[in-house]
Amino acid sequence: MTSGEVRALADRPVRDPYRDRTSLEFRFRARRFAKVQALIEDALAERGKAHILDLGGTETYWLIGEDFLRRNRDRLEITFVNLQQETVQDPALFKSVAGDATDPDLFAGDTFDLVHSNSVIEHVGDWAQMVRFASNVKRLSKRYYVQTPNYWFPYEPHFRFPGFQYLPEKLRIALIRRFPLGFFERVEDLQEAREIIAHHSLVSTRQMRRLFDDAEISHERIFGLNKSIIAMPRGTA
Repeated sequence: MTSGEVRALADRPVRDPYRDRTSLEFRFRARRFAKVQALIEDALAERGKAHILDLGGTETYWLIGEDFLRRNRDRLEITFVNLQQETVQDPALFKSVAGDATDPDLFAGDTFDLVHSNSVIEHVGDWAQMVRFASNVKRLSKRYYVQTPNYWFPYEPHFRFPGFQYLPEKLRIALIRRFPLGFFERVEDLQEAREIIAHHSLVSTRQMRRLFDDAEISHERIFGLNKSIIAMPRGTA
């Protein structure tokens, strides 16, 4: 399950800071896009065009690079994969397909110029699902960019609650059933609350190194702490 699909599961986000250019989240995404843009430019220099696969992606995310996309739109094609096909506003540039990013047969026999994933791997399920997700990333392109929040950063970004990820599962479930937290209004239904917690499993740097053993791992830092983890093939980070 992707971040977009988890939000659909709850179906009641409090707000979307990623549309607000003054928000901290938007500023961090803008910094990240410099790395993504460099990978796209490398593909454009190699082939003159770039077909990008975004696992769990949305058009909203790509607004951070809209100037770059506008300049190169005739040479770019960006395909989103989510469990359900989504309507896109700019079909000349974006395409949405239904698929499971952990499916070993995803786009079997195909390759892309770049595989991109932003804050998704922590939503796909248990460790075995994460391994399958990472295997697909590495199989589908020699260039990839995978970002995920750091488990050891003390502020949990989805529920916006310090240390939330370190609490016992039962307590996390109880908290989201009682209070609106982060992207979610209060979740009354017990099973829904369990599913939301189950699909928010933050990853550590050590785990990312295991998942992407051919990658160079870097970090986004804030206040001297590693806020998020980025995996890119060695020589590109």
